[in-house]
Amino acid sequence: MGVIDVILLLIAVIFLSISYVKKKYRYWEDRGVPFVKPAFPKGNVSSMGKSEHFFELTRRLYFELKKEGKMLGGMYFTIQPAVLALDLDFVKTILVKDFHIFHDRGLYVNERDDPLTNNLLALEGDKWKILRSKLSPTFTSGKMKLMFPIMMDIAGKFIACVDRDLEKSDEMEIGDYLSRFTIDIIGSCAFGLDCNSLKDPNAEFLRMGKRAFDNRGRALKRMFIGTFKKLSRALRLQLTRKEISDFYTRIVRETVEYREKENIHREDFLNLLLQLKNKGKLDGDQGNEVGKITFNEVISNAFLFLLAGFETSSTTMRFCLLELAHHPEIQYRVREEIKSVLSNHDNKITYESLSEMKYLEQVINETLRKHPVAGALVRCIKEDYKVPKMDLVLEKGLQVFISVMGIHHDPDIYPEPEKFDPERFTPEAVRDRHPYAFLAFGEGPRNCIGLRFGMMQAKTGIANLLLNYKFSPSANTKYPVQYVKTMTLLSPEGGCWVKIDKIE
Repeated sequence: MGVIDVILLLIAVIFLSISYVKKKYRYWEDRGVPFVKPAFPKGNVSSMGKSEHFFELTRRLYFELKKEGKMLGGMYFTIQPAVLALDLDFVKTILVKDFHIFHDRGLYVNERDDPLTNNLLALEGDKWKILRSKLSPTFTSGKMKLMFPIMMDIAGKFIACVDRDLEKSDEMEIGDYLSRFTIDIIGSCAFGLDCNSLKDPNAEFLRMGKRAFDNRGRALKRMFIGTFKKLSRALRLQLTRKEISDFYTRIVRETVEYREKENIHREDFLNLLLQLKNKGKLDGDQGNEVGKITFNEVISNAFLFLLAGFETSSTTMRFCLLELAHHPEIQYRVREEIKSVLSNHDNKITYESLSEMKYLEQVINETLRKHPVAGALVRCIKEDYKVPKMDLVLEKGLQVFISVMGIHHDPDIYPEPEKFDPERFTPEAVRDRHPYAFLAFGEGPRNCIGLRFGMMQAKTGIANLLLNYKFSPSANTKYPVQYVKTMTLLSPEGGCWVKIDKIE
């Protein structure tokens, strides 16, 4: 082949590539669907991780498209068209009514090369349905109650740790302590290990937990894998860092081998997983056999429990304390409720007393409304879908995004959305609002399976802190809150600096 031929071939390839991209970017225009104009090569997500967090990006697109008055709009994730749901009834249709068509999240699963992705969050179809049915019994209120003493024991160490360091300064980045508090709980409840991070802030378990959420330097790889999943599996690409995968696989394997050799029983999540692995049912659940799970499913779902329960709860508490520091009247009211409830329970925080702290729950829910740690939901269309009330068919394989952050900040749903107001979550206010207006834990069959555990952990942490300390802004406090752009979940930029006064 001569030089001229090579040049002509390159020109043809370039021309065809440009034509292909232009055709892709005409997808929504050809179907008469309002869309946000994309820019090659990242479509509508070029600002992600730079000027805004991905969840902030979906909120911006939500408001741009909502002006068109349609139930959905079009966006582009790189060169792939995607749907953004804009109407709460349509959100309900996606999450519940037509769940059988929208049940997959479209996340990357590669059991061969990236075994930790083989978990309940990412699995699809029947595999997800079977595993969900097996794991659901491990998250009942009864099972959560059994883990509560472990949580309270660590809460005592948490307060002692804060007390000790409070002697050095009354201004503190409390977020680091909250991360250590939750990682010690998860390490104990999920892995049966004393992570000891409250004593050692450089503990390996904590360091690896934080690494799992840090996307710095990995944006292009994550975007490629998210866009080209089949090709990524063929190329044997790993989404999970190898050091993280090796660490947690080793931890679970060694812990399981030790427990089974020594016949050790603990009231924790790993023990429940082992019961499912060995017996296909949980002890005490007579006649409720759900089937055995594999050892790899034990490892991957113990890891998921870590991811779902560590950073989500600690960050929720960060945001909550920042808001309470700036709203002393709300902080006073929730503290008085805690004291009042405990007066009927021998002044002890128990599983039962926590459940009676309704205003505390309102405060946490309002925190999650204003700062939804998981600020977007994603679903993948299983088959061609005729959209109700529209002359439109959504093609199989399209991703559907639900901007939780957009919905939670929509003034048509929540007047003065930037105002922190726990009264939005009184029973009467909740009843008068659309049932799918609050999506902090998702909704429908694929909602957050660990909702009870997450709420219990957050309430335990906040109740213990408010009984012992008063919080106010410090010189280092950043408010209104800005978000770290590169993290998987929402996280406050600059940490959670507060001034702390000990309550004697």
